[in-house]
Amino acid sequence: MSSGNPETRARILSAAWRLLEAAQGRDVRMGDIAREAGVSRQAIYLHFPTRAELLVATTRHIDEVKDVDIRLAPSRSAKTGVERLDAFIDAWARYIPEIYGVGRALMVMGETDDAAKLAWDGRMQALRHGCRAAIDALARDGRLTRGHSVEQATDLLWTLLSVRNWEHLTIDCAWPQERYIERIIGVARDLFVDAPGAGQGS
Repeated sequence: MSSGNPETRARILSAAWRLLEAAQGRDVRMGDIAREAGVSRQAIYLHFPTRAELLVATTRHIDEVKDVDIRLAPSRSAKTGVERLDAFIDAWARYIPEIYGVGRALMVMGETDDAAKLAWDGRMQALRHGCRAAIDALARDGRLTRGHSVEQATDLLWTLLSVRNWEHLTIDCAWPQERYIERIIGVARDLFVDAPGAGQGS
């Protein structure tokens, strides 16, 4: 558990966010964050006893600042599984460009840095949870395509929505963002949505 002044904690998290975006995969150390935040290293460790805790807290801070719960509200309140799937993909796809700088830094750092890997893995598990909720909703409606178990469909959707796939299509292949969203929703419907009355996945 962290302790200390909430304003100082927020300054530290904002400083970590800025440095991660600017780092482009280079290591971001506790001392770097302390200097950026204008606090001592001791103050950093008072709020975040380990670097892993700081990086995990930074990803959660970004979610809070960017109102992830509000973005996900249409998906969570959807009346049908199909609506939930579409709304979840739309929300996540529009969120990726806003967190890509930090995400890319954590992915690159995570190849050799356990703390960075832990922070990014935590965010990706949150994404998987959202994928599972969308697939569960399809299954409850009897609309999950036959031949997919809920677990397998969740794995596939999670993979489809990976940041690396977004990076490849929108950066390497130069797809416009709106085309990416439209096509990913279309592919997801083709993969996971059965015609009404066709039966539930097994």
